[in-house]
Amino acid sequence: MPCASGQTSASRSVASPAYFESRTVPKTPQELVNHNCINLRLPTRGGLYAWEFEKNGRELNVHVGGQLAFNGTFQMLNAAVAGFGLAYVPEDVAEPYLTEGRLERVLAVWCPSYAGYHLYYPRRRQPTPAFTLLVEALRHRV
Repeated sequence: MPCASGQTSASRSVASPAYFESRTVPKTPQELVNHNCINLRLPTRGGLYAWEFEKNGRELNVHVGGQLAFNGTFQMLNAAVAGFGLAYVPEDVAEPYLTEGRLERVLAVWCPSYAGYHLYYPRRRQPTPAFTLLVEALRHRV
């Protein structure tokens, strides 16, 4: 997986316009139970990632249901673009599809941007000492 970093970042729930042709757009995270959500399987724990939302200082982690679960963000993104459901992905990964109109933001008021860095890397490989040092420096920078 490529490495990405930035000054502001956020994860977003997104779906294709085709997905909403026969469904209503959720207004709250609780309404996700009425939708087919595309899950991310956590390889180290085997569980599914809980979608993280926040509004007016209220944090909410939601375990969503759906027919699809993937081990990677890009597979989730491709499934969302194809109209199979909603996905929760980093905004910088979804941005080109949002700009092209192939995806729409969902629950945007529940997904605020925040300052920070994101670093995407495979956990299956043994990291080099230099890479480990970089990760630790970024963690302690805040």
